[in-house]
Amino acid sequence: MSNSMICKDLFTAVKQLADSEIELIKTIENSKKTNNIKNIKNTMSTTDKKSVKKSTKVFNVRPSAALIAAKREAAQQRILQEKKSNNVFIYDIYQKAIDAYNIKRMETGIVFDHSMAEHKCLWDSNYPECPARLIRVLQRCEELGLISRCKLITPRLASENEILIKHSQEQIDILKSTDGCTDINNLELLSSKYDAIYIHPSTYRLSLLAVGSTINLVESICKGEIQNGMAIIRPPGHHAMKSEYCGYCFFNNVAIAAEKVLCNNLASKILIVDWDVHHGQATQQMFYDNPQVIYFSIHRYENGEFWPNLRESNFHFVGDDLGEGYNFNVPLNKIGMTNADYLAIFQQVLLPMAYEFQPDLIIVSAGYDAALGCPEGEMLITPACYAHLLSSLLCLASGKVAVILEGGYCLKSLSESAALTLRTLLSDPCPMLETLTLPSISIRDTILNTIYTHKPYWKCYQYQDTYSINSTPNNKEENTNQYLPVIIFKETDVRPKVYETQNCYPVQTQEIIEIIEKQLSTLIQFTNLSKAPNKVCIVYDDRMLKHYDISDANHPEKPHRINIIYKKFQEYNLLDRSFVQQGRSATKEELLLVHTKEYIDKIKNTKNLKSKELKKQAETYNSVYLHPETWSSACISTGSLLQVVDNVLNGESQSGIAIIRPPGHHATEDAACGFCIFNNVAIAAKYAIEFHHVKRVLIVDWDVHYGNGTQSIFEEDSKVLYISIHRYDNGSFFPNSKRANYSYVGSESGEGFTVNIPWNKKGMGDAEYIAAFQQIIMPIAYQFNPELILVSAGFDACIGDPLGGCFVTPELYGHLTHWLSSLANGRVILSLEGGYNTNSIAHAMAICTKSLLGDPLPILESGQIPCASAVHTIHNVLKTQKQYWPNLIFNLSLPKEKILSKPKVSYKKTNEQIINNEELLKYSESKIALEEIETEKMQNKKIATWKFINKIKNVDEKDLSDKLDEAIDSYYELQNIQLNDNTFYNEVSKYTKTCMNQDQKEGHSNENFTSFAAGSSGKQNERIITQTSGNKNLYDYFSENLQALVAGDMFAVIPLKECPHLDSIRDVPALGIDVHLPCVECESTAENWICLQCYIIHCARNINQHGVLHAEKMEHPLALSFSDLSVWCYKCEAYIDNPRLFAARNAAHQSKFNEELPWTYNDD
Repeated sequence: MSNSMICKDLFTAVKQLADSEIELIKTIENSKKTNNIKNIKNTMSTTDKKSVKKSTKVFNVRPSAALIAAKREAAQQRILQEKKSNNVFIYDIYQKAIDAYNIKRMETGIVFDHSMAEHKCLWDSNYPECPARLIRVLQRCEELGLISRCKLITPRLASENEILIKHSQEQIDILKSTDGCTDINNLELLSSKYDAIYIHPSTYRLSLLAVGSTINLVESICKGEIQNGMAIIRPPGHHAMKSEYCGYCFFNNVAIAAEKVLCNNLASKILIVDWDVHHGQATQQMFYDNPQVIYFSIHRYENGEFWPNLRESNFHFVGDDLGEGYNFNVPLNKIGMTNADYLAIFQQVLLPMAYEFQPDLIIVSAGYDAALGCPEGEMLITPACYAHLLSSLLCLASGKVAVILEGGYCLKSLSESAALTLRTLLSDPCPMLETLTLPSISIRDTILNTIYTHKPYWKCYQYQDTYSINSTPNNKEENTNQYLPVIIFKETDVRPKVYETQNCYPVQTQEIIEIIEKQLSTLIQFTNLSKAPNKVCIVYDDRMLKHYDISDANHPEKPHRINIIYKKFQEYNLLDRSFVQQGRSATKEELLLVHTKEYIDKIKNTKNLKSKELKKQAETYNSVYLHPETWSSACISTGSLLQVVDNVLNGESQSGIAIIRPPGHHATEDAACGFCIFNNVAIAAKYAIEFHHVKRVLIVDWDVHYGNGTQSIFEEDSKVLYISIHRYDNGSFFPNSKRANYSYVGSESGEGFTVNIPWNKKGMGDAEYIAAFQQIIMPIAYQFNPELILVSAGFDACIGDPLGGCFVTPELYGHLTHWLSSLANGRVILSLEGGYNTNSIAHAMAICTKSLLGDPLPILESGQIPCASAVHTIHNVLKTQKQYWPNLIFNLSLPKEKILSKPKVSYKKTNEQIINNEELLKYSESKIALEEIETEKMQNKKIATWKFINKIKNVDEKDLSDKLDEAIDSYYELQNIQLNDNTFYNEVSKYTKTCMNQDQKEGHSNENFTSFAAGSSGKQNERIITQTSGNKNLYDYFSENLQALVAGDMFAVIPLKECPHLDSIRDVPALGIDVHLPCVECESTAENWICLQCYIIHCARNINQHGVLHAEKMEHPLALSFSDLSVWCYKCEAYIDNPRLFAARNAAHQSKFNEELPWTYNDD
């Protein structure tokens, strides 16, 4: 080939390469949404990449062979250049830890303005979104001395341009026109056009102030001026849509602030956690197609029957376009959700995803209307629980967390919850929670639904087995362990033209208010908000350096291990920020708490032995060396840890670090083992129980080796929960014991209080340890509710360790420490065990200490996924432990197939078109309907229904057909339906037909699109619509059911008069029935039933299902409800009402009401 041909081919290749690059640049410039997408999408499953829309131009470029050759040549030249370069960069495995030393916790910011109390409803003084919400929160924060500890962020008005980031000019202008308006009638009239809105003369200005203050706080966090912060503001914002005020909200504070920091490159990945009890549908809409923002909402839904009554609030709305998979809805389908339910959501859904996503900013839409006592939420979350929820987020995003006040309408629970949230931002310890109830079956279903819909997008959701919906279960157990996601939506898609503005909210009776007041006062009184003067106590003593291996200077358990840790602490000023103690020697009495007298005397005698005698005695143990100073060093090692225990439990320090050796967790009652002489942690646990009267101690052993000694000491003790995560390698890894497997759970009274998490291969890293903690350790630990946590802190699973063979980073140990510190009021003590790379253990222990000091933790690598072997181990542990820890209920099988169709939303427009038509905005924006209004509507419907029934019941059967039209007309009139006004119907019908025709042209229909004609006014219109759709209308339905209607059976549950299982009833016990007693299994008193065969009390199926389980296991069919004294037969699956039940019902009635139950049966 000639030189000219080579040059020609090269020129052609270069030209094609240039053309291709130019085309690519054009494509990038034409698509704003591709900014920052690549890094974010890499955190998601590869299966999701199919959904990312790319330019067809780029996709269709086929490079020529010459182009490929040119690129290959360029790559080779680049490699040669790199070889010649002297700048060789080697990644330092400790770099993140080193960088973290220079980062200390900064101040917590707070922003508020007392003028925000001006915003109030002028025509309804009882409106729940009231000035007292702001005032009471600030008062409680002042009482606890929190505000003075914060850095005050200057509140300011947002500019109009800032509002336009997320809202239309029209919405700004409308609200602006009300500024200073004193015409109350006009203000109320305007308010009635929006759902749950009142407008005050100051609303426009204060809405700008709320937005501007939020922006200032979030920007201050992103710029590193403060660590984290809280905006105590109103009006709230998360319901405010682009072109519609809604739900007490005018401008979306959180959405605007988030968008602004993204635009200014102050953040690139934001996690918004919305725990307000109402779905923040507007925030969802604003980021629905944006992969830079994950919107995660936990809200009351009740299958669409709770406000805002939207289809898109359900779990299967996961985002669209590039944002598909980035929208999380966790809908709560029943009231009465507890702390256990919310913690399960965080542990099973939120935290796994957040650690995969690794945001650089977290914003919490903090509504407190799920708190105990709130009339709108009707949930049972205690104020202290919010501290725990927030704490789990603070180790993410380098601690950059902004909390923005949204709802909350029980003033006492709102103020307490908000204050405890601010207290947590200030790095105070989380208060201990009351012992948790079990997560409800309803929340189990919701969590599994959410996991199922997000499995295609996220790698972290792989702990549920799969099954095929086309296969038949082999047995009952397999069938029971299979879960099928189902979409249910019970509400209509109709929105009114005018909304109520007064008395449109739930009102509690005085009796209920007094009960709630008493409950909250008791909670507040007994919630321990104390914090120690010192965050961390550190103990170290040079005398422990004297113990070393005389015959092997390179033995891995060498004195230098603790010396280098202490020097690292000195180097980075950790000692100056902590309370440092000198160690002490443990007494013989203290050693006897765990070890036998004979063994203690043996070790004591080593100080008198010669080298050969020491070696001979050491050979009687497994992997141990002895030295004349072993006795003194081992006693100081144990005594030093006890020194920390005293310091923490006496309230002098919040947490502790024991830099000690020799280690201890392999030492049994009567033998040294694995470099360990005395079992330091076991003695410390016994010491805390014996001398400090601690009732429950959790020992977490993350040393890479199984702590055989600690497990054997506590295997029959229910006061100590021992959890070990270790390499096992199917029994071939030291100490080579089969008792290290997941199947060993303790014995006697300690059965279930040993949890082994055995890795069966080397190479485990951050992803595997994160998974084990989130799926197993933290759920069990929260259920156990320890008063003290002792960590056998071996760092031989850390990267670089010569014995462990694992890859856990030093920074991850800081995250694990932070998670544990949420428990036990922060009383966590780390005691050094193994770890034989001195650099690794020094960095790891230092990061753990910084975590306890409240410093922000390094961001971990995103997109990490646990290996298949680890997932298998976690599966086995969950299956084994769920019989002892019944909160582990989420390990059910999910379908392999995609059984849910992708939903569409009415506010989304295809082909990237912007919705700007006024009529389209009017009718296609998401339908909103306040739950208080819906409740009132339901009451009106009930009244109308019963008036209708009474009218029908007074008519002879032969005249029913003639009177039916008249009665139905009356029914509609009683519901204030205007029969003659068809203008709205005709207008919407025309619009709907246009949309339907468009859908038909595209070859599909949209089941999630709002259908307004279906709910239009008028009896005639309803008949036309329902006939078209094939559904029965009200006229047809009542016509077909006249007999049941007249008999009064249509709207009633009719109990069976006879039951074949009545013979199973036993006589009422001589002491009668006490309806106030709790469930014998879970001690719940919420809703209980008593078995009429054995007279044992169990809770209802909507609590923890113990009544159902008892009936199935014992085959006792009949049970009596303490709530309404009804009797249910589990075998007949029906209510029963028979004279033979009177004795039991009467006994319960006497207990409940202190009077006899009237006899209501016929004497014959």
